[in-house]
Amino acid sequence: NDPVNLSVEPSNTSVKEIRRLTKIDHRYFVLIYTVPVKMKFTTATILSSILSTAVAFSPNSLATNSVASRNGSNGMMRPMVASQDIEANAAPANGQRKRTKEERLQLASKGLQVHVIGLSIHHASVDVREKLAVPEALWNEASSDICSTGAVSEAAVLSTCNRFEVYFAAPSAREAVARVTEYLAQRGGMPVSVLRKNIFMLSGEDAVWHLMRVSGGLDSLVVGEGQILSQVKQCHLHSIEEDGSGGKVLSRMLNNGVAAGKRVRSETAISKGSVSISSAAVELSEMMCQKDLNLPFGEARLAVVGAGKMTRLLITHLASRGLEKITIVNRSMQRPQELAEQFPDVEVEIKLMDDLWNVVGRSDIVYTAAFSDGYIVDKTKLQENGLAGGRPMMIVDIGVPRNVSPDSNEIENCVAYNVDDLKAVVAKNTAMRQKEMIEAETLLREETDSFCNWRESLAAIPTINQLQEKADIVRKEELNKCTRKLSQNANLSDKEMEAVERLSRGIVNKLLHGPMSHLRSSENSTDQQNAIKELSAMFRLEDEDGDRRGGKKGRSRKR
Repeated sequence: NDPVNLSVEPSNTSVKEIRRLTKIDHRYFVLIYTVPVKMKFTTATILSSILSTAVAFSPNSLATNSVASRNGSNGMMRPMVASQDIEANAAPANGQRKRTKEERLQLASKGLQVHVIGLSIHHASVDVREKLAVPEALWNEASSDICSTGAVSEAAVLSTCNRFEVYFAAPSAREAVARVTEYLAQRGGMPVSVLRKNIFMLSGEDAVWHLMRVSGGLDSLVVGEGQILSQVKQCHLHSIEEDGSGGKVLSRMLNNGVAAGKRVRSETAISKGSVSISSAAVELSEMMCQKDLNLPFGEARLAVVGAGKMTRLLITHLASRGLEKITIVNRSMQRPQELAEQFPDVEVEIKLMDDLWNVVGRSDIVYTAAFSDGYIVDKTKLQENGLAGGRPMMIVDIGVPRNVSPDSNEIENCVAYNVDDLKAVVAKNTAMRQKEMIEAETLLREETDSFCNWRESLAAIPTINQLQEKADIVRKEELNKCTRKLSQNANLSDKEMEAVERLSRGIVNKLLHGPMSHLRSSENSTDQQNAIKELSAMFRLEDEDGDRRGGKKGRSRKR
């Protein structure tokens, strides 16, 4: 928020020069537009203005998502705004009640755009990612906070070891991006200038494509890993809970993402023989054991801190390598006991956190996979517990936030690794899966197109509603005329009159079925907009009152 004095001649200043003057990171694309000379900006104002005018992409995001951003050979972006009838200033107050299903559908039809802002292991280091990490139990609270100002209509948070992403939908990209960026900066306790160097931002079809790749395991550190699919599924389930913030558009997109992930794994070999973060940690420790500890991996004494999903996967992969004994350190006994029951062939010793340093002192390799607000292991604690200068030890930290401080490597006999050190281990896995990745991307494009087509079909909802309302008004007017005449016949019962009512509804519904189906089935937004214009003109939907007056005049002339 330090003031930046910008005094340039826009027409004679190159983009490179403006980037230098405004200290914009050279890794980002920005859309530069003319501004009055000798104006005073803050860095926050410049960033907000840029984000509102154009979406910034990091190089990795562009390389990963460039294929999906094109529709056919013409290379044109497919528009994601379903309708130009957008109420940009409709901002609910804080604490607004949860919208009903009908209200969400109406809002979705007015042109909500989908976006994603976040950071992952591809863009940000673990020390940045851990500042934004949110436990799953608090995902809905975070998404509700994002939507609290009204700038964002729908939101869902996905926070894992390797990524923190906010998927959201809003009628105004400018206000929504500013709100999410503000939230991330506040939560991470970092200035926007630091945040923007680590985050990626995608909109429209690019955002949808990114979600499909994430769910399919193609954007994971370990290609094809299955844990991310269950995490995306939980993201969807949380978004549709009573306190969730996922509406018509976002919940549909997340659900399509889950379906896409399942399809990729069932129709390709992307997940066969793949490894998870846990198995990559096992492979790393096995690969470095002889070098760091001067000890064969099979002879190393093993321990793990934590007893969650990551620990279960760790033990699974260790058992496949002949593990016979391991010590689990946890805050409570319940989960370690459940793990011991799941692995009857492995001798599991259970210790509470009070015995942590005794366990660390007698172990050769310690895996940490616990959720903690601070470091469990650091240089000072190792020294205080007499573990400095002794026999060699290896610590593999796969927790986010990190369980082990980087200064632990300053201890002479200690070697500490974290999730960022696993990249070299999984590079071989990625190279072996190029064929499966190509097949998977073909399927994911189909799922992306499916959602985008559905999203565009929402533009037809206002026209369909208008058409139904006008047809029903005409039906009622004509039925009332007919009813007055029929009521003079005492032989018609109430049931027979109801049959006439049902007959009129049936005729109208059948006549409208064709036009409404045509609107919904338009292959692209251009065809749909043309169909909407034709039907609006044909049925005079833009001038319904005038049409009704004209109808009444016609009846008067007839009489």
